[in-house]
Amino acid sequence: MAITGRSVEGEALDRLEDKVRLLVALVGRMRNEQAQTADALQRATRELDDTRARLKDADAVAAEMATLKDERETVRTRVSSLLAQIEDLNL
Repeated sequence: MAITGRSVEGEALDRLEDKVRLLVALVGRMRNEQAQTADALQRATRELDDTRARLKDADAVAAEMATLKDERETVRTRVSSLLAQIEDLNL
């Protein structure tokens, strides 16, 4: 029985050793995945910051375009008024 007891204990120890190896491998994979996820998060954060900056620039351009359109309409109105005054002179 002593041999059988040792054999069972040896098998239990072998199973435990296998489980520990699997656990170590799993922890290693999880660390790699965590590092990859952190890298992906950094890239996404940079892209988001870039996109926000471009959106801010686009908003500024849109505001400038609106101002220029208003100015163009003002100039068009004034030129039309001047042309009407010139026509009224009957030269």
